[in-house]
Amino acid sequence: MGEKLKRVIKAIARRTRVVWLLLLASLLLSGCVKYDVGVNFDHANSGELVQHIRLGEKLTSFSGDSVYEWLNSIERRARGLEGKARRISQEELVVSIPFSNGQELQTKYNEFFNPNVKQKAKSTELESDLPKIESNLLLFQNNFLLLVRNQLIYDLDLRSLALISNNGNVLANAGSILDLEFSLKAPWGAKNILKNEQNVENKLLPERSGKQLTWHFNPGELNHIEVVFWLPSPLGIGTLIIILVVWGGLYLRYTFMPNPTLQFAKSTTTEQTS
Repeated sequence: MGEKLKRVIKAIARRTRVVWLLLLASLLLSGCVKYDVGVNFDHANSGELVQHIRLGEKLTSFSGDSVYEWLNSIERRARGLEGKARRISQEELVVSIPFSNGQELQTKYNEFFNPNVKQKAKSTELESDLPKIESNLLLFQNNFLLLVRNQLIYDLDLRSLALISNNGNVLANAGSILDLEFSLKAPWGAKNILKNEQNVENKLLPERSGKQLTWHFNPGELNHIEVVFWLPSPLGIGTLIIILVVWGGLYLRYTFMPNPTLQFAKSTTTEQTS
């Protein structure tokens, strides 16, 4: 009976440890984690997923080696997806993961932010104690010969980061701990879409800077993004160039050069006459 009671107490302590950690951090710290995620398209068959993570000095002194191990796990996941990681400092990391098409972007993005069971088994104890965050990115592409229409839908559920009391009030503002951003950059820009959907609790309005849209996520809420953008199709453009070159060659051949059929018939007639 004593051993069973110890296991129950240990399980309760483990579940509440992160809650108290976040509650204390929200009271003592400010701007602990700056996490920027960017999707940059060159064209329909080339792009890069970039992540920039910066940890506040107060957080690193408060959490110790556990936070650094979390950054190390991000590096390992990036390299597992054919990406690169550059450590600017012990508290700052830049990760870049290339993709060659929309399907590969969707697969790599969701695999990075939703590690499979095998990857989770290798994760640190801190990661296993963190609240569950659900991330899902979808990209639909329609080819219109020279152009590709892209519709990107992204849902990030951060409701587990809200610390709720028994009466439903938020105990701490997770936004004071986490600063999360998502950006999309396309050659011709993008258009944000807002739909009246009852199942979406929070629709985000982006900030526009040239051809880039940036959304600021709200910790403790369900964040929904839907955007449409157009990209040039290298395959369609290449096909059009080949058709134009062939057509131009035929036009020049039959416009400025003698017709070989007529020339051969004239030569045959001359030989018969002689």
